[in-house]
Amino acid sequence: MSFVPGLFHWLCLSTILFSIGLYGVMTRRNAVGVLMSVELLLNSAAMNFLIFNHFAAKPFIDGAVMALFIIAVAAAEAVVAMALFVAIFRSRKTVDVTQIDTLKG
Repeated sequence: MSFVPGLFHWLCLSTILFSIGLYGVMTRRNAVGVLMSVELLLNSAAMNFLIFNHFAAKPFIDGAVMALFIIAVAAAEAVVAMALFVAIFRSRKTVDVTQIDTLKG
């Protein structure tokens, strides 16, 4: 007997991933931790597109295309965020997001 996860199971997994990412964004003080949590949020959204594409519109690939766009945006966002974190670390010697509250030098 094999277990095949259905729509509800996949949506529960996606909700758990989203909740972990949201908790990480709200509670992390380290900028890299916040960035990883944002990546979890984006991956959860991409997963939802794939789930609904599989269960609601099998012959179409719209969900897969949107998931690829989300992955591309997440990669670009990670590169820009890491460049900002390096620049902030060079000037402030910290990546604590609670201490990065002004734009003054």
